[in-house]
Amino acid sequence: MSETDQRILDETLVRESLAGNQEAFGRLVMRYQRRLISYLQQILGSYEQAMEICQESFIRAWSALDRYNPSYRFSTWLFRIGHNLAIDALRKRRLKTTSMHSETPDGSERELDMPDPGKNPLELMENAEMASELRNAIHALSDEYRELILLRHFACLSYQEMADFKKMPLGTIKNKLFRAHSVLRSTMAMHR
Repeated sequence: MSETDQRILDETLVRESLAGNQEAFGRLVMRYQRRLISYLQQILGSYEQAMEICQESFIRAWSALDRYNPSYRFSTWLFRIGHNLAIDALRKRRLKTTSMHSETPDGSERELDMPDPGKNPLELMENAEMASELRNAIHALSDEYRELILLRHFACLSYQEMADFKKMPLGTIKNKLFRAHSVLRSTMAMHR
């Protein structure tokens, strides 16, 4: 399906949703839920929190659907809602700590046993190291480059959707994304 066809389908589903057709909004959820969760997970670092923020994003989109501006793509609007909610969640996040000691009934302390995750680190080491290097390289990018990488590869937005989302010309998005990929490749090559 072409970008134009996707946009027309989204606009039709939004109109039907505004007319009270909840099934039409359900189709919008099905179209964008996986991509939005993937994008949010990269921002938040937690699949569970990404799912919560995704759900909240769709709830907010549903309640504000009458204020949606059809001159923008629905996906751009939805991802902006999710992005803002994720940033708010990051601001509210506090480091949670748990004691490694527990008090016994007689008042003495004992160290808690941590469960073994059960995975053989030797079997997973190579993939884990590569994933870790890539994650670190992405997080070492400037905020602007990191966001573009996340929008393109985790949110799976098209170049035009990215341009709409960032409110930048299409050529600028392509240029900046090319530079982001170049920096990422160079960083990864240094670690090999």
